[in-house]
Amino acid sequence: MNDEQNISVQYAMAAEGMPDENAIRRWATLALQQGREAAELSVRVVDTAEITALNRQYRGKDSATNVLSFPFEGMAGVESALLGDVVICAPVVAAEAVQQGKALDAHWAHLVIHGVLHLQGYDHHADAGAQRMEALESQLLARLGYPDPWEPAVQA
Repeated sequence: MNDEQNISVQYAMAAEGMPDENAIRRWATLALQQGREAAELSVRVVDTAEITALNRQYRGKDSATNVLSFPFEGMAGVESALLGDVVICAPVVAAEAVQQGKALDAHWAHLVIHGVLHLQGYDHHADAGAQRMEALESQLLARLGYPDPWEPAVQA
């Protein structure tokens, strides 16, 4: 890991199948190699109640979601390595992995990378941005040995 990268991992809950701090840091670091030499961020693993409250407060959606990113907005003209926070809902990630027929660790890696890319300004709300972000996610996950998250999972 780059010495100039400070990645804090917080667990607000415990559940079977959650990745350890080292895995989360490895995935976040991989996403940070996309142009950031110095970075500070946190990844917080939460339950459905916490993610629902955040989703309601910041996006006006009264439901649980898999990942939220909160980019740091500093003062104009002030440089900072602080990128922001990524919040991931463990129960939603686990349920989605089953529903989509994906390996749990691959889905976790995808959502950590997805969240960290959002902190760096990547967006998927417009077609061009979505294609760019999805292609980068696929490339990064391939480097980890995971399948393309945008291809349908092969059911056994």
